[in-house]
Amino acid sequence: MRATEFSSSIPSRPVYAGLRPHGALPALMLAEGAGGEALAELAGADPSVMRRAHLFWIPAGAGPGLAARLRALGPAGYVEGPDYAALRPRFVRALADAHMGTRLYLAGDEGLIGQAMADALAAGMPLEAIDAEHRGGIARRMQCVHCKGITENVTTDPFTCAHCGLNLFVRDHYSRRIGAFQGVCVDAETPGQVPEPQEIKP
Repeated sequence: MRATEFSSSIPSRPVYAGLRPHGALPALMLAEGAGGEALAELAGADPSVMRRAHLFWIPAGAGPGLAARLRALGPAGYVEGPDYAALRPRFVRALADAHMGTRLYLAGDEGLIGQAMADALAAGMPLEAIDAEHRGGIARRMQCVHCKGITENVTTDPFTCAHCGLNLFVRDHYSRRIGAFQGVCVDAETPGQVPEPQEIKP
């Protein structure tokens, strides 16, 4: 699966420039599903990136073949988990222990990238040290601006908040701090008048 291309939007919407090698610098790598292919391509372009890299891998249906390929790339460390929540304690610890000059490579769907980037920025990693490549579906991680609850894997606009039940409009406004897009009540002035849900487009 190739990197996802998005249409132009408002300035706060994330732009993913893709992964590019930075040589044998200390690195943390986190990939999910099709994002593993992006890491394999990165190592193919410059095998030295794996020399001091600690790789965190979430298979997400990618199959054992890709996991074996990633281990065979020879990263300095390799950790596998079922989802980001399971890997997060070790990933956050690795961010806290990272030295100046460490690079961060993120590849996967937008929800994963957003959460991991928020954790990296909170740990003090500069945005310039982070490379990200979107691989996978276009489902969004949404925060309801009314109850502040997070709804994962939103694929339609409008959608129903999983916490307060409001019908929310999917906005392109994005918060790096929480790694989520913002959803606003779509029928606040005309209760019950909710447009037919449409599939979100890139």
